[in-house]
Amino acid sequence: CRNARAQKLWKEDIARLAKRERVELKALAVAIREHHDLAERLDLINSIDGIGLKTAIIILVRMPEIGQITREQVAALSGLAPYDHDSGNHVGVRHIAGGRERLRRALFNAALPASFRWNPQLIAFYGKLTEAGKEHKRALIACARKLLIFANTVVARGTPWRKEAPEVASRPAT
Repeated sequence: CRNARAQKLWKEDIARLAKRERVELKALAVAIREHHDLAERLDLINSIDGIGLKTAIIILVRMPEIGQITREQVAALSGLAPYDHDSGNHVGVRHIAGGRERLRRALFNAALPASFRWNPQLIAFYGKLTEAGKEHKRALIACARKLLIFANTVVARGTPWRKEAPEVASRPAT
């Protein structure tokens, strides 16, 4: 639209709605903080590099069973699990399907900055996938699935995210 008046009205509406969204997000965070168990899970999810407060709230609200189910179940419920399209001798392409669309969309949106800037494990994982020939979108979907698996693991263990992977004690040779 080239009408200056209409553009001004639209910009004002967008600014008003953005402000309202920020206020509602803060109110939701305050409501979650009133419940000790929810606040603890929110803090654990938010401790992961690449998951901000908004994404952490979305994960907590859209997947209340986080931390109580397996990584495969988490991926399937979110719609980020790869399903095959095979029949007989035909080997089809793997694709994601089903699940909770809003959760999947939020994780995909969080995976982009996380796999390029914020999370060292995801940066390495994305690089490994693209070097192996995976296209950008498939690699981002894998990173989104990995983010959710990180969140599930952190909540299940009850310990905050650590930037470095824990060192595995070497076993003596027998």
